[in-house]
Amino acid sequence: MAEIRTMHEQLLSSIQKVVQLTPEEQQKLISYFEFRSVEKRELLVQSGEITRFVAFVSDGCLRSFSTDDNGFEHIMQFAPKGWWITDMSGFISESPSSLDIESILPSQVLLLTRTAQLELFDAMPKLERYFRILLENSLVSTRRRLLGNLSRQAKDRYLEFGQVYPGLEQILPQKLIASYIGVTPEFLSKLRSQLLRAS
Repeated sequence: MAEIRTMHEQLLSSIQKVVQLTPEEQQKLISYFEFRSVEKRELLVQSGEITRFVAFVSDGCLRSFSTDDNGFEHIMQFAPKGWWITDMSGFISESPSSLDIESILPSQVLLLTRTAQLELFDAMPKLERYFRILLENSLVSTRRRLLGNLSRQAKDRYLEFGQVYPGLEQILPQKLIASYIGVTPEFLSKLRSQLLRAS
């Protein structure tokens, strides 16, 4: 019970950076969310299935990724503690996901279904602003990353990874970081060695 209360406090803290909620609104808000504990390597969302919810990560770390025809994984996003994750296109349209979402570490999440989100907007319209800002930030980040992958060197993409996800380098397997920045694990190992020698 104390654990779930802490999760609710984390969620409310995130939201109240953007919109202020009364104590009554806070209690109403958390009633729309469902708690789930996710094991390491457990799929929270599987590609091809309807995307039913967006997840707020209270503890642990998740990733979203696609797998190409050759079996190579392409990581779209990491979601450490305090981040949100979903297949946004699938979530908004309640259509099949084009991504898998997997827990990298044992994780705890709060889930909000699309139906519950729309009911929440009717009950507390000011929360639309919070989720609009989340969506805008996600679009900007995705566009910046796409352009960066097309035009920037691997070293710059790696350095940006460290800025976007401070602290994750210490807990993520090297192969996941390599997948995220679009290089092989061997290349990433050499790049890290070069950067260490240069520092």
